[in-house]
Amino acid sequence: MKDCWIRFQCSCGFRLSWEPSEDHLFQMEAAKAPWLRNWTYFTLQGFSHLATLQVFFFEGILLMFLITMTGNILIIVITTTDPALHTPMYYFLKNLSLIEICFSLNIVPKMLVDLLLERKVISFSACALQLYFVIFFATSECFLLGAMAYDRCVAICHPLHYATTMNRRVCLHMVIACWVSGIPFAVGLTGWLFSYPFCSSKEIEHFFCDISPILDLVCSDTYLFELLVFIATVIIVLIPFILIAASYIQIICAILQMPSAEGRRKAFSTCIAHLVVVTLFYCTAGLIHLKPKSSLSLNSKKFVALSYTVVTPMLNPIIYSLRNKEVKNALRKTFGRRQFFSKMSLPR
Repeated sequence: MKDCWIRFQCSCGFRLSWEPSEDHLFQMEAAKAPWLRNWTYFTLQGFSHLATLQVFFFEGILLMFLITMTGNILIIVITTTDPALHTPMYYFLKNLSLIEICFSLNIVPKMLVDLLLERKVISFSACALQLYFVIFFATSECFLLGAMAYDRCVAICHPLHYATTMNRRVCLHMVIACWVSGIPFAVGLTGWLFSYPFCSSKEIEHFFCDISPILDLVCSDTYLFELLVFIATVIIVLIPFILIAASYIQIICAILQMPSAEGRRKAFSTCIAHLVVVTLFYCTAGLIHLKPKSSLSLNSKKFVALSYTVVTPMLNPIIYSLRNKEVKNALRKTFGRRQFFSKMSLPR
């Protein structure tokens, strides 16, 4: 038997000695306390209901992940190296790209590995760490999108005071506040959730560790925790959304009062990219976190989550570069043929 070893001792006659293994001891403890069962790891179900499409999912998600990394890294490079892009708008955009990179790295590599494996296992500590960073980066992105909307509002509605209102110090403090805002939510929610006892089931009905599917495994009363999650969601999602909505109401009013059509077009073009990104992020994330539990099936939630964890981070750099002449000019200057080869040439 694998759970014991047998020793024969002939000097004193036949003697059978049995010592339980570590696994057997754990099973005996689990029999006394069912919630201890499988607490060392979880199994991510992922897209197991689409077993025949695992390779297709792997190839598609890998392609989108590479585009996400390349596009967002390019945004960071050009907004750092090109002096023409050293403005508050592109400073916020650079931080948004950094958040998208970190958010994708926290989820997608593990998901890609799981798509190739039959047993999709994640340890207890790794799951807690992944959830921590999911909450941290999602919270930071929500508040950063609100800060970007305020920046556009000041630029269009109060152009004469823009340089003094959105100076370097103010922008730095706003960005730091956005990054730091995710820490208390991530620490509080993750720490409280993983302090609960878990039932015998270890299967997380998701492709990454999120609050709702982990909460389904808890063997305890979670009313207070769910109330805290609701309050946190209101603060994280609704407050930045209200700020964004109020900013765009003022922006629209200011644009309509502009005398020239060219001025209206230029003002609106600076906001359209941010508005599209906000719409994509809030529509997909809101479907999961603000809808009643019974409104979406588990598999539907997975696909909605896939859109804001994989698709939206990929689209952000594309959206900001396609309609933005300054970004396209910076890309040409940075990676243009003449400049590229002149930088690569050896000094005389």
